[in-house]
Amino acid sequence: MADQLAVAVLGTGIMGAAMARNLCRTGHDVRVWNRTPAKAEALVADGARVAMTPAEAVTGADVVLTMLYDGPAALEAMTAAGPGLRPGAVWLQSTTAGVEAIPLMADLARQQGLVFVDAPVLGTRGPAENGQLLVLAAGPDEARGPLASVLDALSSRTVWLGDDGSTGAATRLKLVCNSWVLALTGGTAEALALAKGLGVDPHHFLDAVSGGGLDCGYLHAKAKAILDDDYEPNFTVTTAAKDARLIVEAGAAEDVRLDLAEASAERFRRAEEQGHGEDDMAATYFASFKG
Repeated sequence: MADQLAVAVLGTGIMGAAMARNLCRTGHDVRVWNRTPAKAEALVADGARVAMTPAEAVTGADVVLTMLYDGPAALEAMTAAGPGLRPGAVWLQSTTAGVEAIPLMADLARQQGLVFVDAPVLGTRGPAENGQLLVLAAGPDEARGPLASVLDALSSRTVWLGDDGSTGAATRLKLVCNSWVLALTGGTAEALALAKGLGVDPHHFLDAVSGGGLDCGYLHAKAKAILDDDYEPNFTVTTAAKDARLIVEAGAAEDVRLDLAEASAERFRRAEEQGHGEDDMAATYFASFKG
């Protein structure tokens, strides 16, 4: 396969749209599909071609990138794509799908003659738009060369974790990383909520920890969103709630109790119930208050 490949992107939400744009900018032949057509049509100006069905999107594609809501959504899209899939094409599966979905995806890939690569990403809207994601990947050596130009367009670095995507090695690491991200987000939101409740200036809290062992850049990023009342989504509450549930389920399957993850899932559920589902996950702040 040539360096500039035919790439189908199934799922053009916040992350998928940014990834598709970077693939267009680097000269790839990009065709896109989304359940909500308007989200795909917005990419026409960037050079992408819109498909009305998954099967149309993947026809002739060297690489199929899935960036959908969850495992069932990715499986549904790839099943629908079946008539257009080319045996030998690479399925770059970047949905945060959960451990249980990966064997089902790998089985579908085998049935369709696809090369399966489990490849979730770390990063939110900004890194995605700048092509600076971190890709966690597991898949056969035969996929690495053909995928090089695609991964270069999407990421600053790819960490290869094994040669068999069906083991879920990359997805399992993604869940561990996301458990930390959600804990930091919830901790930031609760600290600022407590500050409000106790009449403490939140800037005094941020100044107190700044530069010390308790400080981190993510604290300041999410605190700024809350203090500025700016919940433009980088990673939505709804998606965070789904990921928290996947983390809890993965732990439970291995008899690992995850009290913080369970609490995070409940906080995100409450924030979603309060109407913040499409807001940035920093809106978990509102789960500390009634209403």
